[in-house]
Amino acid sequence: MTQRARLSDVAGLAGVSIATVSRALSNPAVVRSDTLEKIRSAIVALRYVPDGTARALASGRTRTVGAIVPTLDNSIFALAVQGLQTTLADAGYQLLIAAHEYNPAAELALARALVERSIDALVLVGADHTQQTRDLVQMHGIPLLITWAISPDYPSVGFDNRLIGELAARHFIELGHTRFGIVSGHFRHNDRARERTAGFRQALRKAKLPLPDANIVEQPFGYEGGRAGLRVLMQMRPRPTAIFCGNDVLALGALFEAQGMKLDVPGDVSIVGCDNLPISSQVSPGLTTVLLPVYDLGKQAANALLGWFGRQEPPADACLPVELVVRGTSGPCPAA
Repeated sequence: MTQRARLSDVAGLAGVSIATVSRALSNPAVVRSDTLEKIRSAIVALRYVPDGTARALASGRTRTVGAIVPTLDNSIFALAVQGLQTTLADAGYQLLIAAHEYNPAAELALARALVERSIDALVLVGADHTQQTRDLVQMHGIPLLITWAISPDYPSVGFDNRLIGELAARHFIELGHTRFGIVSGHFRHNDRARERTAGFRQALRKAKLPLPDANIVEQPFGYEGGRAGLRVLMQMRPRPTAIFCGNDVLALGALFEAQGMKLDVPGDVSIVGCDNLPISSQVSPGLTTVLLPVYDLGKQAANALLGWFGRQEPPADACLPVELVVRGTSGPCPAA
Protein backbone atom coordinates (compact mmCIF):
# COMPACT_ATOMS: atom_id res chain seq x y z
CA MET A 1 0.00 0.00 0.00
CA THR A 2 1.32 3.46 -0.94
CA GLN A 3 2.43 5.46 2.08
CA ARG A 4 0.37 8.56 2.74
CA ALA A 5 2.20 11.84 2.03
CA ARG A 6 3.16 13.85 5.10
CA LEU A 7 3.49 17.56 5.77
CA SER A 8 7.27 17.18 5.70
CA ASP A 9 7.06 15.64 2.21
CA VAL A 10 5.18 18.69 0.93
CA ALA A 11 7.72 21.00 2.57
CA GLY A 12 10.64 19.11 1.01
CA LEU A 13 9.19 19.14 -2.49
CA ALA A 14 8.25 22.83 -2.28
CA GLY A 15 11.59 23.78 -0.78
CA VAL A 16 10.11 25.49 2.27
CA SER A 17 9.85 24.79 5.98
CA ILE A 18 7.13 22.66 7.57
CA ALA A 19 5.94 25.79 9.43
CA THR A 20 5.44 27.61 6.12
CA VAL A 21 3.34 24.74 4.75
CA SER A 22 1.28 24.76 7.93
CA ARG A 23 0.66 28.51 7.58
CA ALA A 24 -0.32 28.06 3.93
CA LEU A 25 -2.95 25.51 4.93
CA SER A 26 -4.36 27.40 7.91
CA ASN A 27 -4.01 31.03 6.79
CA PRO A 28 -2.95 31.32 3.12
CA ALA A 29 -3.38 35.11 3.13
CA VAL A 30 -0.15 35.53 5.15
CA VAL A 31 1.99 33.48 2.73
CA ARG A 32 3.66 35.05 -0.33
CA SER A 33 1.87 34.21 -3.57
CA ASP A 34 4.90 32.58 -5.23
CA THR A 35 5.55 30.43 -2.15
CA LEU A 36 1.88 29.52 -1.94
CA GLU A 37 1.92 28.39 -5.57
CA LYS A 38 4.94 26.10 -4.91
CA ILE A 39 3.17 24.55 -1.92
CA ARG A 40 -0.04 24.02 -3.86
CA SER A 41 1.84 22.38 -6.70
CA ALA A 42 3.58 20.06 -4.22
CA ILE A 43 0.23 19.17 -2.62
CA VAL A 44 -1.21 18.24 -6.02
CA ALA A 45 1.87 16.26 -7.03
CA LEU A 46 1.95 14.28 -3.78
CA ARG A 47 -1.84 14.02 -3.48
CA TYR A 48 -1.42 15.28 0.05
CA VAL A 49 -4.56 15.34 2.23
CA PRO A 50 -4.30 17.29 5.52
CA ASP A 51 -4.98 15.28 8.66
CA GLY A 52 -8.14 16.96 9.94
CA THR A 53 -7.98 15.28 13.34
CA ALA A 54 -4.41 16.37 13.98
CA ARG A 55 -5.14 19.89 12.77
CA ALA A 56 -8.18 20.12 15.04
CA LEU A 57 -6.16 18.96 18.05
CA ALA A 58 -3.45 21.50 17.33
CA SER A 59 -5.73 24.47 16.63
CA GLY A 60 -8.74 23.66 18.78
CA ARG A 61 -10.91 23.92 15.64
CA THR A 62 -12.33 21.42 13.17
CA ARG A 63 -12.89 24.13 10.51
CA THR A 64 -16.45 22.90 10.10
CA VAL A 65 -19.70 24.83 10.50
CA GLY A 66 -23.11 23.23 10.98
CA ALA A 67 -26.30 24.70 9.51
CA ILE A 68 -29.85 23.47 10.02
CA VAL A 69 -32.57 24.83 7.72
CA PRO A 70 -36.31 24.13 7.68
CA THR A 71 -36.20 22.39 4.29
CA LEU A 72 -34.09 21.99 1.17
CA ASP A 73 -37.23 21.40 -0.89
CA ASN A 74 -37.62 25.17 -1.32
CA SER A 75 -34.94 26.72 -3.53
CA ILE A 76 -34.93 29.88 -1.42
CA PHE A 77 -33.16 28.02 1.40
CA ALA A 78 -30.86 26.22 -1.04
CA LEU A 79 -29.75 29.56 -2.48
CA ALA A 80 -28.89 30.92 0.97
CA VAL A 81 -26.98 27.72 1.75
CA GLN A 82 -25.04 28.15 -1.48
CA GLY A 83 -23.92 31.63 -0.44
CA LEU A 84 -22.98 30.32 3.00
CA GLN A 85 -21.10 27.29 1.70
CA THR A 86 -19.17 29.10 -1.04
CA THR A 87 -17.93 31.82 1.29
CA LEU A 88 -16.93 29.38 4.01
CA ALA A 89 -15.17 27.10 1.52
CA ASP A 90 -13.11 30.02 0.19
CA ALA A 91 -11.83 30.47 3.75
CA GLY A 92 -11.05 26.77 4.20
CA TYR A 93 -14.15 25.78 6.17
CA GLN A 94 -16.52 22.90 5.46
CA LEU A 95 -20.29 23.26 5.82
CA LEU A 96 -22.38 20.43 7.25
CA ILE A 97 -26.04 20.95 6.29
CA ALA A 98 -29.24 19.36 7.62
CA ALA A 99 -33.00 20.02 7.36
CA HIS A 100 -35.59 19.54 10.12
CA GLU A 101 -38.79 19.90 8.02
CA TYR A 102 -40.32 22.35 10.54
CA ASN A 103 -40.03 19.82 13.37
CA PRO A 104 -38.47 21.22 16.60
CA ALA A 105 -37.68 17.74 17.92
CA ALA A 106 -35.86 16.90 14.69
CA GLU A 107 -33.95 20.19 14.91
CA LEU A 108 -32.78 19.29 18.42
CA ALA A 109 -31.63 15.84 17.30
CA LEU A 110 -29.77 17.32 14.33
CA ALA A 111 -28.16 19.99 16.50
CA ARG A 112 -26.97 17.32 18.92
CA ALA A 113 -25.49 15.28 16.06
CA LEU A 114 -23.64 18.32 14.71
CA VAL A 115 -22.35 19.28 18.15
CA GLU A 116 -20.99 15.76 18.51
CA ARG A 117 -18.98 16.41 15.34
CA SER A 118 -17.21 19.24 17.22
CA ILE A 119 -18.39 21.95 14.83
CA ASP A 120 -16.90 25.42 15.28
CA ALA A 121 -20.28 27.18 14.99
CA LEU A 122 -23.96 26.49 14.38
CA VAL A 123 -26.27 28.40 12.02
CA LEU A 124 -30.05 28.23 12.57
CA VAL A 125 -33.02 29.76 10.75
CA GLY A 126 -35.40 32.03 12.63
CA ALA A 127 -35.70 33.01 16.28
CA ASP A 128 -38.00 30.16 17.42
CA HIS A 129 -36.08 27.24 18.95
CA THR A 130 -36.73 24.90 21.85
CA GLN A 131 -35.13 25.58 25.20
CA GLN A 132 -33.38 22.21 24.90
CA THR A 133 -31.67 23.35 21.69
CA ARG A 134 -30.62 26.62 23.32
CA ASP A 135 -29.31 24.77 26.38
CA LEU A 136 -27.35 22.34 24.20
CA VAL A 137 -25.56 25.14 22.39
CA GLN A 138 -24.86 27.04 25.59
CA MET A 139 -23.57 23.96 27.41
CA HIS A 140 -20.99 23.29 24.69
CA GLY A 141 -20.05 26.95 24.24
CA ILE A 142 -20.63 26.85 20.48
CA PRO A 143 -21.12 30.16 18.65
CA LEU A 144 -24.74 30.31 17.43
CA LEU A 145 -25.76 32.56 14.55
CA ILE A 146 -29.44 33.18 13.74
CA THR A 147 -30.44 33.84 10.12
CA TRP A 148 -33.61 35.03 8.33
CA ALA A 149 -34.66 36.97 11.45
CA ILE A 150 -33.21 39.33 14.04
CA SER A 151 -33.02 37.57 17.39
CA PRO A 152 -32.99 39.39 20.75
CA ASP A 153 -30.84 36.61 22.21
CA TYR A 154 -28.17 35.71 19.64
CA PRO A 155 -26.12 37.41 16.90
CA SER A 156 -28.24 37.57 13.75
CA VAL A 157 -28.10 38.09 10.01
CA GLY A 158 -31.66 38.37 8.77
CA PHE A 159 -34.62 40.39 7.55
CA ASP A 160 -37.26 42.62 9.11
CA ASN A 161 -40.06 40.13 8.54
CA ARG A 162 -42.67 42.55 9.87
CA LEU A 163 -41.64 45.04 7.19
CA ILE A 164 -42.21 42.37 4.53
CA GLY A 165 -45.89 42.18 5.49
CA GLU A 166 -46.14 45.97 5.70
CA LEU A 167 -44.78 46.39 2.16
CA ALA A 168 -47.40 44.01 0.77
CA ALA A 169 -50.23 45.70 2.65
CA ARG A 170 -49.18 49.22 1.63
CA HIS A 171 -49.06 48.12 -2.01
CA PHE A 172 -52.62 46.78 -1.83
CA ILE A 173 -53.84 49.92 -0.06
CA GLU A 174 -52.30 52.15 -2.72
CA LEU A 175 -54.18 50.11 -5.33
CA GLY A 176 -57.48 50.85 -3.55
CA HIS A 177 -58.20 47.44 -2.03
CA THR A 178 -60.30 47.21 1.14
CA ARG A 179 -60.91 43.46 1.47
CA PHE A 180 -57.90 41.32 2.28
CA GLY A 181 -56.79 37.76 2.92
CA ILE A 182 -53.60 36.01 3.96
CA VAL A 183 -52.33 32.55 3.10
CA SER A 184 -49.50 31.77 5.52
CA GLY A 185 -47.42 28.84 6.60
CA HIS A 186 -48.25 27.51 10.05
CA PHE A 187 -47.47 30.05 12.77
CA ARG A 188 -46.34 27.54 15.37
CA HIS A 189 -42.54 27.26 15.52
CA ASN A 190 -42.27 29.84 12.71
CA ASP A 191 -41.59 33.40 13.84
CA ARG A 192 -41.11 34.54 10.22
CA ALA A 193 -44.70 33.60 9.31
CA ARG A 194 -46.08 35.27 12.42
CA GLU A 195 -44.09 38.47 11.92
CA ARG A 196 -45.05 38.84 8.24
CA THR A 197 -48.73 38.48 9.14
CA ALA A 198 -48.33 40.91 12.05
CA GLY A 199 -46.72 43.47 9.75
CA PHE A 200 -49.55 43.13 7.24
CA ARG A 201 -52.20 43.59 9.95
CA GLN A 202 -50.33 46.54 11.44
CA ALA A 203 -50.33 48.42 8.13
CA LEU A 204 -54.05 47.77 7.71
CA ARG A 205 -54.79 49.04 11.23
CA LYS A 206 -52.94 52.26 10.47
CA ALA A 207 -55.19 52.69 7.43
CA LYS A 208 -58.26 51.74 9.51
CA LEU A 209 -58.97 48.76 7.29
CA PRO A 210 -60.27 45.43 8.64
CA LEU A 211 -58.78 41.95 8.37
CA PRO A 212 -61.11 39.35 9.93
CA ASP A 213 -59.38 36.46 11.67
CA ALA A 214 -61.23 34.07 9.35
CA ASN A 215 -59.39 35.65 6.42
CA ILE A 216 -56.02 34.45 7.74
CA VAL A 217 -55.51 30.89 6.51
CA GLU A 218 -52.62 28.70 7.70
CA GLN A 219 -51.46 26.03 5.28
CA PRO A 220 -48.43 23.77 4.82
CA PHE A 221 -45.74 25.41 2.70
CA GLY A 222 -46.09 24.20 -0.86
CA TYR A 223 -48.12 24.73 -4.03
CA GLU A 224 -50.99 22.64 -2.66
CA GLY A 225 -51.07 24.79 0.47
CA GLY A 226 -51.41 27.87 -1.71
CA ARG A 227 -54.18 26.26 -3.74
CA ALA A 228 -56.09 25.21 -0.63
CA GLY A 229 -55.70 28.65 0.94
CA LEU A 230 -57.06 30.37 -2.15
CA ARG A 231 -60.10 28.08 -2.20
CA VAL A 232 -60.86 28.88 1.43
CA LEU A 233 -60.60 32.63 0.88
CA MET A 234 -62.74 32.58 -2.23
CA GLN A 235 -65.57 31.08 -0.17
CA MET A 236 -65.66 34.14 2.10
CA ARG A 237 -68.50 36.61 1.69
CA PRO A 238 -67.59 39.21 0.77
CA ARG A 239 -64.51 37.58 -0.63
CA PRO A 240 -61.14 39.36 -0.54
CA THR A 241 -59.78 41.13 -3.58
CA ALA A 242 -56.18 41.20 -2.32
CA ILE A 243 -54.26 38.21 -0.95
CA PHE A 244 -50.83 38.22 0.64
CA CYS A 245 -48.99 34.89 0.75
CA GLY A 246 -46.17 34.17 3.19
CA ASN A 247 -43.82 32.97 0.45
CA ASP A 248 -43.70 32.62 -3.32
CA VAL A 249 -44.49 28.91 -3.32
CA LEU A 250 -47.80 29.58 -1.56
CA ALA A 251 -48.44 32.57 -3.82
CA LEU A 252 -47.82 30.55 -6.99
CA GLY A 253 -50.13 27.81 -5.72
CA ALA A 254 -52.79 30.46 -5.12
CA LEU A 255 -52.23 31.87 -8.61
CA PHE A 256 -52.55 28.44 -10.24
CA GLU A 257 -55.75 27.73 -8.30
CA ALA A 258 -57.24 31.10 -9.21
CA GLN A 259 -56.54 30.41 -12.87
CA GLY A 260 -58.10 26.97 -12.51
CA MET A 261 -61.22 28.60 -11.04
CA LYS A 262 -61.36 30.95 -14.06
CA LEU A 263 -60.67 33.97 -11.89
CA ASP A 264 -58.87 36.87 -13.52
CA VAL A 265 -55.61 37.80 -11.81
CA PRO A 266 -55.42 40.70 -11.07
CA GLY A 267 -58.84 41.66 -12.43
CA ASP A 268 -60.77 39.66 -9.82
CA VAL A 269 -58.09 39.11 -7.18
CA SER A 270 -54.57 40.44 -6.65
CA ILE A 271 -51.81 38.24 -5.20
CA VAL A 272 -48.48 39.20 -3.60
CA GLY A 273 -45.83 36.72 -2.44
CA CYS A 274 -42.47 36.89 -0.71
CA ASP A 275 -39.01 35.62 -1.78
CA ASN A 276 -38.71 36.49 -5.49
CA LEU A 277 -37.97 32.93 -6.60
CA PRO A 278 -36.58 32.70 -10.16
CA ILE A 279 -39.85 31.14 -11.37
CA SER A 280 -41.84 34.12 -10.09
CA SER A 281 -40.79 36.26 -13.04
CA GLN A 282 -41.42 33.46 -15.55
CA VAL A 283 -45.07 32.62 -14.86
CA SER A 284 -47.89 34.52 -16.54
CA PRO A 285 -48.79 36.93 -15.15
CA GLY A 286 -45.51 37.54 -13.34
CA LEU A 287 -45.79 37.36 -9.57
CA THR A 288 -45.61 40.55 -7.52
CA THR A 289 -43.43 39.71 -4.54
CA VAL A 290 -41.08 41.01 -1.87
CA LEU A 291 -37.48 40.39 -2.87
CA LEU A 292 -35.22 38.85 -0.24
CA PRO A 293 -31.46 38.88 -1.06
CA VAL A 294 -30.96 35.34 0.23
CA TYR A 295 -27.63 34.58 -1.48
CA ASP A 296 -26.24 37.71 0.18
CA LEU A 297 -27.77 36.49 3.43
CA GLY A 298 -25.67 33.32 3.17
CA LYS A 299 -22.52 35.28 2.31
CA GLN A 300 -22.97 37.76 5.15
CA ALA A 301 -23.69 34.95 7.60
CA ALA A 302 -20.44 33.24 6.59
CA ASN A 303 -18.45 36.46 6.88
CA ALA A 304 -19.99 37.14 10.29
CA LEU A 305 -18.80 33.72 11.47
CA LEU A 306 -15.32 34.17 10.00
CA GLY A 307 -15.00 37.51 11.75
CA TRP A 308 -16.24 35.92 14.96
CA PHE A 309 -13.56 33.21 14.72
CA GLY A 310 -10.86 35.79 14.10
CA ARG A 311 -11.81 38.38 16.72
CA GLN A 312 -13.18 35.93 19.28
CA GLU A 313 -16.19 38.17 19.84
CA PRO A 314 -19.77 38.01 18.48
CA PRO A 315 -20.61 40.07 15.38
CA ALA A 316 -23.15 42.89 15.33
CA ASP A 317 -26.61 42.11 14.02
CA ALA A 318 -27.15 42.69 10.30
CA CYS A 319 -30.63 43.41 8.91
CA LEU A 320 -30.63 43.05 5.12
CA PRO A 321 -32.82 45.29 2.92
CA VAL A 322 -36.00 43.99 1.30
CA GLU A 323 -38.00 45.53 -1.54
CA LEU A 324 -41.29 45.09 -3.34
CA VAL A 325 -41.07 43.89 -6.95
CA VAL A 326 -44.29 44.78 -8.79
CA ARG A 327 -45.33 42.47 -11.61
CA GLY A 328 -48.61 41.36 -13.12
CA THR A 329 -50.49 39.63 -10.27
CA SER A 330 -51.36 42.89 -8.48
CA GLY A 331 -53.64 45.58 -9.83
CA PRO A 332 -56.33 48.09 -8.89
CA CYS A 333 -59.27 46.97 -6.78
CA PRO A 334 -62.04 45.70 -9.06
CA ALA A 335 -65.27 47.70 -9.18
CA ALA A 336 -67.91 46.54 -6.70
